[in-house]
Amino acid sequence: MEQQIKLAVDAIVFGYHQTEGVSVLLIRRKYAPLKGYWAIPGGFVTNEESLEQAVQRELQEETGVKINYLEQLYTFGAPKRDPRQRIVSVAYFGLVKTSAYKTFQAATDADDAQWFNIDELPKLAFDHKDIIEVAIERLRSKIHYQPIGFELLDRKFPFSDLEKLYTTLLGRPIDRRNFKKKVMSLGILEELDEKAKQSGAGRPGSLFKFNKKTYNQLVKKGLHFEL
Repeated sequence: MEQQIKLAVDAIVFGYHQTEGVSVLLIRRKYAPLKGYWAIPGGFVTNEESLEQAVQRELQEETGVKINYLEQLYTFGAPKRDPRQRIVSVAYFGLVKTSAYKTFQAATDADDAQWFNIDELPKLAFDHKDIIEVAIERLRSKIHYQPIGFELLDRKFPFSDLEKLYTTLLGRPIDRRNFKKKVMSLGILEELDEKAKQSGAGRPGSLFKFNKKTYNQLVKKGLHFEL
């Protein structure tokens, strides 16, 4: 029997906000099947493009979001994952600052696009709940071998924002003093002369920024960051 398999790509895009936590970008499907359901941005690969080109194109067409780098996550190919026919999807994931994308330009197959907290997801189309769960696990494991934050935090941030990010991803409290000591020993942060805006009692803390050169070197080298 002649093989009849379609190839698709999906883009899991995570964002972070200090009060709203970690979110994922979803689109609402404009057409059947599962019209009106929320889903991961994605679509079919054309004959003329690579997987990387396809996922970038689909993400931009359906949400207006452009990300320079998306990391390949996993290939999902269960025979009945899509009611139309046999469709194999190669999933990618990326990280962005939610502050950079507060509004979206939903088009083509998308009727709308929004951020959703990873702990408050709507009912999702196809096997997209499973795909997001795999992506979350990858993100949580990633913080042990690669510094996370450059793509998610504002350019200047109080150290407490980095603590909140790691606490959110780990889903548990961390030893704050030990965490700061470990992070500062990596040499990826620069303490600025500027102070954070006053919020509550106590003196305002310093603002920090990532040293991009050192950060990128450490990303290439890798590390074991036990928390």
